[in-house]
Amino acid sequence: MQIGLIGKANVGKSTFFSAATETIVASGNFPFTTIEPNIGMAFVQSDCACKHFDVKHENPLCVNGTRLIPVKLIDVAGLVPGAHEGKGLGNQFLDDARQAEILVHVVDIAGTTDIQGQPIPLGTHDPLEDVAFVQDEFDQWFIDILKREWDKVTREVDQKRAKLTDGIAKRFSGLGIKEHEVQSVLQKQGLIAKNPKEWIDSDIENFVKELRQNTKPMIIAANKADLCKDLDILKKISGVVIPCSAETELLLRKATKAGIINYTSGDDGFKINEEKELPAPQQKALDLVKTIFSKIPSTGIQKILNTAVFDSLNLIAVYPVEDESKLTNKDGVILPDAKLIPQDSTAKDLAALIHADIAKGFLHAIDCKTKQRISGDQKLKHGDVIKIVSTLSRG
Repeated sequence: MQIGLIGKANVGKSTFFSAATETIVASGNFPFTTIEPNIGMAFVQSDCACKHFDVKHENPLCVNGTRLIPVKLIDVAGLVPGAHEGKGLGNQFLDDARQAEILVHVVDIAGTTDIQGQPIPLGTHDPLEDVAFVQDEFDQWFIDILKREWDKVTREVDQKRAKLTDGIAKRFSGLGIKEHEVQSVLQKQGLIAKNPKEWIDSDIENFVKELRQNTKPMIIAANKADLCKDLDILKKISGVVIPCSAETELLLRKATKAGIINYTSGDDGFKINEEKELPAPQQKALDLVKTIFSKIPSTGIQKILNTAVFDSLNLIAVYPVEDESKLTNKDGVILPDAKLIPQDSTAKDLAALIHADIAKGFLHAIDCKTKQRISGDQKLKHGDVIKIVSTLSRG
């Protein structure tokens, strides 16, 4: 699955990306440091199934019973007002972000950059303006896609060559939008039975805005929260808003890698390795981090990733195995994989995710926690460990 990092230029998206993926990328105090999208691997966290079974296993993705599950992170070029009209790197920006299942909008909540991403004194720009314009750019992009093709859609429906849901979904297929998602919005807005010839501009705009909200949900990453004079501004932003400090997370990860501290992403603090003697500048930096943790509960980076996957997208983690008693794959590795799947996914859905042949020959599954046989339409739960029994092996 893919998470897109979006926002205006120079708000710390590349720092967020580096902190989350431990990948060194260009960052600078000027707009459009990022031109081509940076793509890397980040991790969401969940309790590993080893806790339930009280088993020990050597897996680099299980750290003290916390499972690290990989997700793809895409850091795209900074956005400027008018991007949907091609301003800045507009069309490229929007195209780079289109395949993401969810968008993390990184906002300079401390107001240290103007609308174009140019540095300005602390607190002299209103971050609420940034929240509004980025959402509006995405909405306008969606609106333009449909309006350009609207005459074709109405002709197809009028000539009975396509249903309205199919005609609209086809225009958004490049964004991964499905027909049932289009139908859901049409029904909610009472447009399902309305002749598209009778739609007015507000019908198209209201429909598209809700379609965008449903299919490309946004989380606000209120970055530079450690610099913000008054975090009450967060209450003025609707939707999911999480304060964060990408610079702090990056510093802590570097210090952990150097063996200076013990820190796991998401922690509300860190411990200094007493065996290390710290130069004064490093000690001063870590002292500053302690004051930051007194202002915000964590760096926020891990919370944002976890919230995006488990709360906003409603995904669950399940563990497929081939030996239900030993909890291993064919090579004897205990709990080798954790798969992210949508809530309400069934055992057969999991089989299809593993391999088409396994789903084709599906007989039943085994819930390794209860040792019970379950059917293909049995809905799975977060943390389930499942063995698929099939007449066909992987091709």
